[in-house]
Amino acid sequence: MPGSESNLVSLHEDVTNVTSDLSEMKISDEKGSVEKRTMTLIEKNGYHDSVYINAAKIFQSIRTEKCKEGILVQYGDDSVSPMLTFKDEYSQYVSHELAFSALKYQDLLEEILLDSCVYPCQSIPDELTSLLVVMLYDLQDRKFQAREIFDEEEPVAEVRKIEHYLNSFRTKLAAALARWRVKHDALSIEYILPETIRKQEQRASAVPLCVWINTFKISLQDLFSDLKKKGFTRVESVSDFDRYTYCVDQHCHDVLFFPSSLKEELLNLDLFADCKLLLQDKSRSLAVHSAQALLNAGDDILVAHVGSHLTIAHISALTIHSMSRIFVCGVKSSAKADELRDLFSHMGCKNIHLLHEDFTEIGPTDPRIQEAKVILLLPQCSGLGVGNPVDFILNEHRDAGLLRDFFQGSVSEDKLSILAERQLNELMHAMKFNKVQAIVYCTCSIYPEENELVVKKALDSGVEENQVQPYRLVPPVFSTCSNSEPSTETFFKTEPSEISSGCFLAVLAREKGSPENVSVQDILARAAAKGLLDGIVVEKSKEKSQKVTQRTQHRHNITGSGTEPKTAKFLRYRTVSNIKAEVCVSKAVNTKQQKDVNRTKGYVQLKKSVSPISGTALPKVLKHTSHLSPAGKAYERQTSTRKAHAQKERLVLKPVEIVLPPVITPYGRSQRNKPKPSNCFHGWTGAKGWAGRMFPPPV
Repeated sequence: MPGSESNLVSLHEDVTNVTSDLSEMKISDEKGSVEKRTMTLIEKNGYHDSVYINAAKIFQSIRTEKCKEGILVQYGDDSVSPMLTFKDEYSQYVSHELAFSALKYQDLLEEILLDSCVYPCQSIPDELTSLLVVMLYDLQDRKFQAREIFDEEEPVAEVRKIEHYLNSFRTKLAAALARWRVKHDALSIEYILPETIRKQEQRASAVPLCVWINTFKISLQDLFSDLKKKGFTRVESVSDFDRYTYCVDQHCHDVLFFPSSLKEELLNLDLFADCKLLLQDKSRSLAVHSAQALLNAGDDILVAHVGSHLTIAHISALTIHSMSRIFVCGVKSSAKADELRDLFSHMGCKNIHLLHEDFTEIGPTDPRIQEAKVILLLPQCSGLGVGNPVDFILNEHRDAGLLRDFFQGSVSEDKLSILAERQLNELMHAMKFNKVQAIVYCTCSIYPEENELVVKKALDSGVEENQVQPYRLVPPVFSTCSNSEPSTETFFKTEPSEISSGCFLAVLAREKGSPENVSVQDILARAAAKGLLDGIVVEKSKEKSQKVTQRTQHRHNITGSGTEPKTAKFLRYRTVSNIKAEVCVSKAVNTKQQKDVNRTKGYVQLKKSVSPISGTALPKVLKHTSHLSPAGKAYERQTSTRKAHAQKERLVLKPVEIVLPPVITPYGRSQRNKPKPSNCFHGWTGAKGWAGRMFPPPV
């Protein structure tokens, strides 16, 4: 590399100028990625004093431990967990990002300190070594330029002391960096990193930004119109990205992707400030949509972990048109509960209920969650499948120690076994809830020990009780509005790539019984939850003493055959003054024998009040009785006396029966009120009689 060698020689002559040119150098085989990085380069002026303090504390807890023989730089005691206080989300983000960068280049930064004779220093105690390393990284990242001091910030004595000390040795520090680059023939410090880490960072920087639309604040069409006014163009897929473009995800209809280079500009839009667009990894949206697709109208959902408040808000937004409630476990403190309520209120969420117990502390018979039919389990995992580790840690409220695992690219066997055991216990506990019909299990891990093996062990454990139906794996269904084709795989799994993060998703559902055991309420509720019933209202009462009561008015044909079955006619009834019940029965005459279709209505007045028919009480087919009722025999004798008068006009007689539904109390009441046998009227009806009218059945 003769060209680069000449540039490196000039570093000794003018260290400051050469270090300022580092960001502009390019390697031919990686020209595209470096050019993209230089295009989005923003002049850095340093951070507030509090950011350096927090970054130093985080770095102290995650730094790489070295053997005693190789320790040349002494750090303070890190046995005590650091107490971090952040002014806002931005300071929290940059503090973790700065600490993570210091971790990646820890060996280089320590070598620069030793080579320049800046360390050791009698005036700097070991407790401030972490602050020294963090501020040194930021100094070289600013090309050894002075930091801009903010007037409104409160100065921190330790930060100002370290800053003054480093500025007094800027030339020596820059020369030490130049000598290291000459020694390793490196154009920038990025090439000190292992190749696997470099590729991981390049892949993470190319992953498109994933956001979901908060339908509490704005509709999908209004958002698309707003983006068009702001100069964004909608394209088909991420492969068609070109600067100000976006696309809709194929699995989730309310998830959008933007080019990663637009992150700074997007976060400054009013759409993000007003919580209309929310930045979150796609794996969480997949889990949310998969859980929502399993809900019937009015079913509750149990979220096993607090995790990210964005995940909970997304579930609430998807269940905006139903009566579902969302129960969230593990909100320990009242302060945390108040914080979450404020966040959810700001986003427009109203159906979220917070529980202070951990998920494993809640029993299957807890009266608060008896209507919960789906459990969303997002356990703590290694998380090595995500693209941006800092975003993942902050959104999921995870420990900063995960940054060490991300840097190493792996998790220790001991830690992996602990995580897998915890995940298995939580999944087995979820399977103990008898009334729950489905479990959605999702991780961001790349290890089978946390994914397939956990699910297999849970299914083989036999933890379900004998009186309930066992669980089985079913292909995930994300949304009825998505453009994706139905999956035939039992697991949904993606590997980390330049277009998406890695995730694992499994859906465990109870085996369905015989179709005869499925009630009409369940069928209509599931259809309403999927948006298949237009104009039909499915209501559900939250009272513990009642089950679901539904009132539907059928104006359209809902059968696949194209003809309305007779049993559907029995849904058209009403109770009048708690005394009369009106049953309307229509019959069809064979078109080969009669062109005009005659319809008749029989009105039967009951002496006792008839309770509304429940969905399970409706017969599937009309039952034919072998014996006529007394009323039927009387009607038959009456028709025989009139036979002589009907010789001139042949009558095509068809047998028809009226089956009155049994009187059944609503589901959930005491079974002492057993259903009474149904009344049956069996007679003959035919064409019009002498007076041109139908023969009414006798009362």
